[in-house]
Amino acid sequence: MGKFFTKSAITAAVFFISGSAYAACTAPGLKDELTQEQVNEAFECIKEELREGYAKNENPWAKDYVNWGRAATAPYLADVHGNRFVNYTVNEIGYREYIKYSDERENNPMPVGSVLAKEIFNVNKKKQVTKGQLFFMEKVAAGGEAEKYGNWVYSVIKPNGDTQKVSQKFCHDCHGAFSDQDAMGYPNEEVRLASE
Repeated sequence: MGKFFTKSAITAAVFFISGSAYAACTAPGLKDELTQEQVNEAFECIKEELREGYAKNENPWAKDYVNWGRAATAPYLADVHGNRFVNYTVNEIGYREYIKYSDERENNPMPVGSVLAKEIFNVNKKKQVTKGQLFFMEKVAAGGEAEKYGNWVYSVIKPNGDTQKVSQKFCHDCHGAFSDQDAMGYPNEEVRLASE
């Protein structure tokens, strides 16, 4: 059984930089009280505003990721990434391999060119739906600077489209805990897709 992406985040400072970016959406309860249907409704309310902001970035993935394969049936609350909601997509190169959700990747890493995208949103204590960053993980060929990070390159886009500076070491310090999954966390089991 694969590990869930439920480890406690010690990285809240990075993830809450955009917490004051509110959408005109409210939820019927606190985030821990929401049903999956209510989480889906919150995402539908904020989705276009999030994507319009991300698309202002020069990174072509900031526009393309919405057409990639969905890695979960619905957004889910992830303890990591600041205990916020995550909506996950994977590009064509990595999609079929990713949705195997394998915990035996030490000798079977993701294909080079795989890119994972994570849209983030939250529901604060006032029940306001807030915008979060867009996180990317790109699998690169061995032998470069990223080799010490499992051959992953991490990047982050703020909700307003600006690029957020991020330390590769900082990101990999958390992702490295998933070494048997090639440093990738997986969606909570209840929202995982069936392998195709």
